[in-house]
Amino acid sequence: MKTKIIFHSTEIRNNLITCIRTDSKSEEFRYLVGQLDAELSIRDGANHSFYAQFNRIISLKQVVVAFESGIPVGCGALKEFSEDTLEIKRMFVLENMRGKGIASIILGNLEELAIELKFTRCILETGIKQPEAIGLYNKNGYRVITNYGQYKDVTDSICFEKILTIKKGSSLKK
Repeated sequence: MKTKIIFHSTEIRNNLITCIRTDSKSEEFRYLVGQLDAELSIRDGANHSFYAQFNRIISLKQVVVAFESGIPVGCGALKEFSEDTLEIKRMFVLENMRGKGIASIILGNLEELAIELKFTRCILETGIKQPEAIGLYNKNGYRVITNYGQYKDVTDSICFEKILTIKKGSSLKK
């Protein structure tokens, strides 16, 4: 069994959320991605198979899984896009756990990991049928950019970026 590293713990509304670093072999991550894909197949409808081809998890090396009381409740991953840019993939929080700030915790952990890995920018794609995700990225300092790569001409996609900076008080150094 792979050793998991506790990356960050945050208390939200009297519940401790613990995030761990792992990879796409994690059973908890695979479970959460299954839940995500089931939800997206409904939201995306006929377009689901188009998006699914870009969301394979076979070789993701940088994954964060959030737990509450030992139960996996959310996840996100990083995928190298270019020399200085990582793409955020597979962001998800179980429906009954939404609205508690867990997605922002996961996103913050992914950003810290990206900085630690010496990347300076994160990009991502989400669907226009996912207003909660759009709100999350806006709230966390992401700005809309021209659709990139495989999403360039996809009208149901919206792409974001964030230039990463080390926060004051962080133990990370450039």
